[in-house]
Amino acid sequence: MLSLGGSVGTYSLSSSDDANQFATYLWNNFLGGSSSSRPFGDAVLDGIDFDIESGGSAHYDDLAQSLRNLGQVSLSAAPQCIYPDASLGPGANTALSTGLFDYVWIQFYNNPSCEYSGGSVNGLVSSWNQWTSGVAATSFFVGVPASTGAAGSGYIPPDELTSQVIPAVNGSPKYGGIMIWNRYADGQTGYSTSVKGSV
Repeated sequence: MLSLGGSVGTYSLSSSDDANQFATYLWNNFLGGSSSSRPFGDAVLDGIDFDIESGGSAHYDDLAQSLRNLGQVSLSAAPQCIYPDASLGPGANTALSTGLFDYVWIQFYNNPSCEYSGGSVNGLVSSWNQWTSGVAATSFFVGVPASTGAAGSGYIPPDELTSQVIPAVNGSPKYGGIMIWNRYADGQTGYSTSVKGSV
């Protein structure tokens, strides 16, 4: 998948037409379309991830709809754990209000009110329940930092993730697993390897 957005930089969509044109660009250059300037050559990506963290929420619903109209494409979103997310929703005219998303990777970090803290799963579970009941998507994932330095807050030691957090959420039929931020930190700590058999 190709991830759009992030926490750094300035970006936004100015109109429905802008969203439609961007969808066509993504389709032709990264997904199932064709272009003479495909950055990854013959590789065809499966989908688009919406990691929209700045610039507002306008027209990302149009982008999601346009991408789906173009053909077979998976859509995922990475909202902050605070519900609703300021950029992705759900809410009127937001991406997650469309019901088109397959996967939602909830960022349970950098937001103390809804992350695991001091051995308590309460804030995380409350947020999890809001997301899984309030958004139409196939699978939801618990997003965690791979190290104490990968995010400003919200690191969960692997043994606490597997013994406290996962048992509190994996009873949901929408539980899909975990999402780890980020691959570099994971390579340094081996976080994913240490929890893989238990998530």
